[in-house]
Amino acid sequence: MTRTARAEARRRLRRGGTAARAGIAGTPLGEQISASGIGFAAVGGPLEDRWHRALAELAQCVRPIDGAPVLNEGGVYDGCWLESTGTINTDVLARFAPAIATDTLRQFAQLQREDGMLPYKVTPDGPGFSQIQIVTPLARVVWRHFRRTGDQALLRTMYDAMVRYDAWLVQYRDTRGTGGVEAFCAFDTGHDLSPRFWFAPDRAFHADARQVDPASATVPYIAPDLTANVACQRWYLAAIAEQLGEDPQPWRDAAQRSLEALFEQCFDEEDALFYDRDRTGNPVRIASDVLLRVLACEVGDADFFAASLRRYLMNTGKFLAHHGFTTIAMDDPRFDHDASRNSWAGPVNFLAQLRAPDAFEKHGHVAELALTSQPTLAALAVADTFPQCLDPWSGAAGFTEVYSPSILWFLDAVERHSGILAHHDGGIWFSGLAPTRLEHGAAAEAIACARTIREAVWELVADDEIVEVHRDGAFAFSFPRGWRVQTDDSGALVAVIGLAAQAVEGELALAGVPEALTLSVAPNERIALDEGRISAREARSFVSPVF
Repeated sequence: MTRTARAEARRRLRRGGTAARAGIAGTPLGEQISASGIGFAAVGGPLEDRWHRALAELAQCVRPIDGAPVLNEGGVYDGCWLESTGTINTDVLARFAPAIATDTLRQFAQLQREDGMLPYKVTPDGPGFSQIQIVTPLARVVWRHFRRTGDQALLRTMYDAMVRYDAWLVQYRDTRGTGGVEAFCAFDTGHDLSPRFWFAPDRAFHADARQVDPASATVPYIAPDLTANVACQRWYLAAIAEQLGEDPQPWRDAAQRSLEALFEQCFDEEDALFYDRDRTGNPVRIASDVLLRVLACEVGDADFFAASLRRYLMNTGKFLAHHGFTTIAMDDPRFDHDASRNSWAGPVNFLAQLRAPDAFEKHGHVAELALTSQPTLAALAVADTFPQCLDPWSGAAGFTEVYSPSILWFLDAVERHSGILAHHDGGIWFSGLAPTRLEHGAAAEAIACARTIREAVWELVADDEIVEVHRDGAFAFSFPRGWRVQTDDSGALVAVIGLAAQAVEGELALAGVPEALTLSVAPNERIALDEGRISAREARSFVSPVF
């Protein structure tokens, strides 16, 4: 039966016409999807229809603001926000529509204010400057986009803009001279309705991001997520400077100073959490998604991340709800799971889910990321909308719809865990955690996906047992469900990685090689390959959900 289901999935995939099926042929997104040779099919369940619906709704989020079509946030948010649309959303979009990503990034540099501030949003009414609203480091997104496209002109434009913005932040957002970055209001971090900012203003004083309310009892906060953002930003500014022929060391030194300020001002050793420090010098003791934000800014080593997993991120009494990571720890009495409004007071927010891979993948905890993504994927697969929030208990769709972060999370999750992903640092990921075991009627019997990379047409077909990969219509290799196989850009094997929550034993069969390679791959284990032989094994711990 499974072989028949795989054959049917492949047949449906090869019918082509992705843009037409999604109703986006002739649109800017449709043209980019067609140029990338992207396709998806599923036998059984709602995934195939939902995947094409995701493209249709993403196309609704691509529209001109002042010039070329750019990504818009979607839902009730008419425009492009720096904390999300212009950074993490664009980072994912670039794998599907690189030209649209280019124009989305460029607009922020074009609309930079004379004093160096970048707009926190761009809407049909123009750029906004009433708050900073930074979360995902812009420089990392720009660097990855350069790695994908080689667009040196955009790299230079964005670098110059980011250098000026860094100077602006130093001048206006370190009033106490700590080396950290300060939040003047709730909207500086995008934490609407979060108890983190109780008794703090929503916007900066007089809607001027350079000013803090002198009568406030709480702000300015020395903010860990803003400080981590700038530290990570500076690491990537160093990489960009070196690429452009400039000295990277001043940026590395600045990044280290930011990192030191982060731990000196915001880290609580006993709780192993990062807290804001208010204007009186006291910590704001609220366990929130600030932790995940800091980790997604590449702060901390492997041991630090693993400890954070055990104590917080994989802890079902803290942040791990069945349908995603919550925005306030669930054992905090201020936690509110109401997902019916724009709230960062507890519900699962898709921006937080979309940012999570930058923390988990950096430290090789791919199996935990895959495990925690499956119920969320099932919830979106059977939902009627692509919302901003989910109810963490039931997975019911909450606030707004046609929301680009949840659309992009859905597309990313399918590709990251069970598809073909062209990585920004080179190489191709063929991931084999096929969505055949999703709950609530979301599971497929078999799936197939396609992507053209360097003129080679790659196809992946998978069911509950096996994953087959084809190149230009011919069998290339196969492996069992639960592995990820990494190749270089030419398709030569580089490594096998454990995606499943338990060890998976099976065979890696290669075209033209009479004997398959038998392996047992543990969760998160990375087995390096050289000409089809094992050259190294690297084990990483796996953290099961903590109860």
